[in-house]
Amino acid sequence: GAVALTGLQLDALDGESFAEAVRTTSVYARVSPAHKLRIVDALQADGNIVAMTGDGVNDAPALKAADIGVAMGITGTEVTKEAAKMILADDNFATIVEAVREGRAILDNIRKFLRYLLSTNMGEVLTVFLGVVGAGVIGLNTGDASGAVVLPLLATQLLWINLVTDSGPALAMGVDPPTDDLMARKPRHISERVIDTRMWSSVIQTGLVIAVVTLLTMDMHLPGGLIAGSHDITTARTAGFTVLVFTSLFGCFTARSDVTSAFSNLFVNPWLWGAIALSVVLQIAVVHLSFLNLAFGTVPLTLEEWLLCTAMASGVLWYSEARKLVIRARGR
Repeated sequence: GAVALTGLQLDALDGESFAEAVRTTSVYARVSPAHKLRIVDALQADGNIVAMTGDGVNDAPALKAADIGVAMGITGTEVTKEAAKMILADDNFATIVEAVREGRAILDNIRKFLRYLLSTNMGEVLTVFLGVVGAGVIGLNTGDASGAVVLPLLATQLLWINLVTDSGPALAMGVDPPTDDLMARKPRHISERVIDTRMWSSVIQTGLVIAVVTLLTMDMHLPGGLIAGSHDITTARTAGFTVLVFTSLFGCFTARSDVTSAFSNLFVNPWLWGAIALSVVLQIAVVHLSFLNLAFGTVPLTLEEWLLCTAMASGVLWYSEARKLVIRARGR
């Protein structure tokens, strides 16, 4: 069961014994302000993020030393409130739990936002880089005697993805509701980064998959590639452009968690679905409206080509699901 110690018992402990006792003790009774300060110091020395509550003047040193000093809003003294970083307006300790939940949810959404934007931008960078490097294999050339290499995507198309189709879903992730397991997670270590190694691994892998499916779609439309097609560079580029947009939309769901399936709690955020629907409508417009064709270097696609683009873009979703399945299996 839980270990409890009194102030007298704490006084009897030397430095090393005190540090060990703090690691295992859940309840302290009849402790002085000096004890509180010593407990805070010991917990921080052990690498913990410490919150301390208090209402009296004597509690001020411990509240100031803690990472998060919490003063009572009703019964707390002005000195205590000045020393604290947070004031509990209703003097209800349950409110602290809700504050932790809110903080974790905000951090989660920041990570979703970063995972999504970094992955899509990595995909764009790798698409252009690999498209230029592998132009001879894919068939990305002018098609004449010169055989000059052409870019897989135009600058206006990349700007469209970053400024228009990606913006809405990215902002919608900021209001994603908290997951069910939010409060069941262990506290983050004080040195843990927002963008950690696992996220970078996810970003690089997802970006590579985005580049592969985009360039493969273009290859299927070009006559000089691995899979011989019969279309010109403009049609191939439009198809690749559309796949890149759709991979970012599928990526909205994969970026919501690095472990949980994208199909979990799929419909909890109507803002995300609205943003995705708007992005799809805008992409259809940029492909089929003549004045936008001229501005973005696109041509209309057939229904079969739209279906192909959607199927190819979904590869990002299926790869992510397989990756998360492996992560969950290793975590058991």
